[in-house]
Amino acid sequence: MEGAGAGFRKELVSKLLHLHFKDAKTKVSGDALQLMVELLKIFVVEAAVRGVRQAQAEDVTLVGVEQLEKVLPQLLLDF
Repeated sequence: MEGAGAGFRKELVSKLLHLHFKDAKTKVSGDALQLMVELLKIFVVEAAVRGVRQAQAEDVTLVGVEQLEKVLPQLLLDF
């Protein structure tokens, strides 16, 4: 996975997390933030792989929103 492309910036992930916290004073440790960055990276790669497989099953040459919408429910259940 190393060097396999761009990842998520820690600042962005931190802001996304804080948008969903009920208490504005909630803090996220550096290790927890790094874990969330890695989890998001894995989630996005898995969504892309499943989207490709769905497109192949449909004999489509380009992965579109339709394929991602079809795999999203099973992807959310796995996580």
